[in-house]
Amino acid sequence: MTKPIYVLNGPNLNRLGLREPEIYGKTTLAEVEQFCRDAAGDRAVQFQQTNSEEKLIDWVHEAIDAAAGIVINPAAFTFTSLALFDALKMFPGPIIELHITNVHKREQVYHHSHVSRVATAVMAGFGAEGYALAVSAICARKDLLD
Repeated sequence: MTKPIYVLNGPNLNRLGLREPEIYGKTTLAEVEQFCRDAAGDRAVQFQQTNSEEKLIDWVHEAIDAAAGIVINPAAFTFTSLALFDALKMFPGPIIELHITNVHKREQVYHHSHVSRVATAVMAGFGAEGYALAVSAICARKDLLD
């Protein structure tokens, strides 16, 4: 059985399309989910969003046993959560940290990511379309064909 790709989203991403569209664009989270499913083709996608750090960590724990790879936009937890960092360290497969905006062009508070230290790759600044690129990148990994 082919393992799914987990696409995990942190706080406030449920407000995509409404929240600061001049920064994050007008694409909704439902549209982002469709981008991911289209990019995955036949591979299953487990797409989740939460405003809770605890729930996000629970999904990472679930992915440890069930996922081929993780695409994660931890949002604010990127910069604050050592607990998320510790959970992601346990994941044996590829992890792509994703941000809709180029966080390095933004305020200083967005420049230090705990997640980057454990991520296989980091994608930032591609807009909502970056999700499809990240899912495609995981699908392209030959070592994930199971």
